[in-house]
Amino acid sequence: MITAYVFQANKLSIVELNIRDSVPEGTLWLDLYKPEDDEREWLRGYSAEELPDEEDINEIEASARFYQNKDGLHINSLFPQRVGQDVKGVNVSFNLRPQFLVTLREDDVGLIRLLRNYLRLGRLEVQTPQALFLELFNLKVDYLSDLIEDVYSVLDNVGEQVFQSDELDDVFKLITLQEDSNGKIRLSLLDTQRSLRYMQRYYRGKLTEEDLKDLREMLSDIESLMPHSQFIFDKLNFLLDAAMGFSGLQQNKIIKIFSVAAVIFLPPTVIASAYGMNFTNMPELEWQWGYPMAIMMMIGSAASTYFFFKRKGWL
Repeated sequence: MITAYVFQANKLSIVELNIRDSVPEGTLWLDLYKPEDDEREWLRGYSAEELPDEEDINEIEASARFYQNKDGLHINSLFPQRVGQDVKGVNVSFNLRPQFLVTLREDDVGLIRLLRNYLRLGRLEVQTPQALFLELFNLKVDYLSDLIEDVYSVLDNVGEQVFQSDELDDVFKLITLQEDSNGKIRLSLLDTQRSLRYMQRYYRGKLTEEDLKDLREMLSDIESLMPHSQFIFDKLNFLLDAAMGFSGLQQNKIIKIFSVAAVIFLPPTVIASAYGMNFTNMPELEWQWGYPMAIMMMIGSAASTYFFFKRKGWL
């Protein structure tokens, strides 16, 4: 699907294009979502170089994610995406040209939908592809901040559940899930920082003062979010250690109960074993009160052991 965002007469309009259409005059942004082969071929007619494919977009090498060619500046950036309780990353390819911005993506991105709605409602005033690019990254940094706050709130609840929950398996799963989410958030922060710094170098002396101010503020925000992400990792490690320690403590209590029970019933077992040997010369075997005596001895020995442990504070 090809979507063109056209800025004409101080008004932004959104136009759905097909391969028979040409790029409208005043186009600010071309967004290609899951482009088919014929749509890629259509875009090649407006490009001087080869277009990146899905494999190129997902490359992790810096040379593949940030580069320049005849079509302008190319940046492949990782965007966070909330999926239930999990966070996944979606790579989006940006091509900043003097005329317009081109985006290629194989997955739906919530932030791009949000930017689209803002543009449709007139809540953003952008007139250059560079300003549009910075607005999208500004939304991205704000969203990353919100994700970090969400992880904070979840960890507050986990801290209370560690010592109260009888189902520690759920606590361990939740801690693991938040650790994975925070790792993806931090990766997206680092990727955004690299993208903005690369753009800052490429457009040195070419951006407006307002765009430069926005870019510096975003870099400053990212720097301030990094310690929060590291603190979350430290807190996750603490909660994991606490949960494992509490799990071990519960297991020790269970083992203690079995150990005490074994010791309490050891004297009665010895007495029962002694009178179960059936030797000929055992005078108690012929005694009328032998059986009640053995029962009382077993009860008395178990009770004595129990009260001894109780007095020592071992129970």
